[in-house]
Amino acid sequence: MTLYDLLNEGSAALLQAGDTDGENDAKLLLFEAFHLDLVHFLMDRLRPLSEQDEQVQEQIRTYRSMITKRASRIPLQQILGSQEFMGLEFYVNEHVLIPRQDTETLVELVLQEQQSTEKKLLDLCTGSGCIAISLAVKGGYESVTATDLSEEALKVAERNAKAHQKEIIFRQGDLFTALPQSEAGTFDIITSNPPYIPTAVIATLEPEVREHEPMMALDGTEDGLKFYRQIAKKAGTWLKPGGVIYLEIGYDQGEAVSGLLREAGFDKVRVVKDLPGKDRVVCGIWPD
Repeated sequence: MTLYDLLNEGSAALLQAGDTDGENDAKLLLFEAFHLDLVHFLMDRLRPLSEQDEQVQEQIRTYRSMITKRASRIPLQQILGSQEFMGLEFYVNEHVLIPRQDTETLVELVLQEQQSTEKKLLDLCTGSGCIAISLAVKGGYESVTATDLSEEALKVAERNAKAHQKEIIFRQGDLFTALPQSEAGTFDIITSNPPYIPTAVIATLEPEVREHEPMMALDGTEDGLKFYRQIAKKAGTWLKPGGVIYLEIGYDQGEAVSGLLREAGFDKVRVVKDLPGKDRVVCGIWPD
């Protein structure tokens, strides 16, 4: 048995289970189990693995266990326990939405438009904390507050903040209800990637998403707009005059979410596209 044999064994199992990226996933799991990089794999891939070395045998068992998990369509990121976002490493588990590249559009937009480190930022539905922490790290904002309804999600976010050595204020609760009333009208920036997938659509998603990511982070109820309605209605109470809101949206929700912000009194509402050219962020300014 060699590393190459194990890689082929794992690849075959994942491809048979319907993992279209099975070869790459098997390689990443092999590297994790054996603490390898590509160079050392290439050097040692055909060397027989010792049957007497208990550590090696334990690594083989670990690898095969991870392959079994991935074959059951548990997301690769949950097995590895991490996901890269904005060039930073974030711990993830089954209690948080796995950070996606789509969301980087929102973070990059805020960094481009809000360059004063003295601005006070609020991130709603923070999940893993990827938006709040990335903005704290990359933008240097001195005051960042993040809220989530899930206590378990906040534990993940707190762990990530500690790993990146950032002081984030975390509050548990449903959107703005997590905040003390004394903070009304004090925020310069509000960001959020709320649940926005219509309930009926969730059943059509890949099993990695519908079966293993938290439903409360996905389900935007019947039309996917429940949380945008709530956020749009209340956001002005918490923003300073001239404050800005940035909301991640589904590719087909730009018009609807823009309308909600305009109805709530926001000015200069616009939709920003992601790199593939799909509507991804709606933003607006709370009037002076």
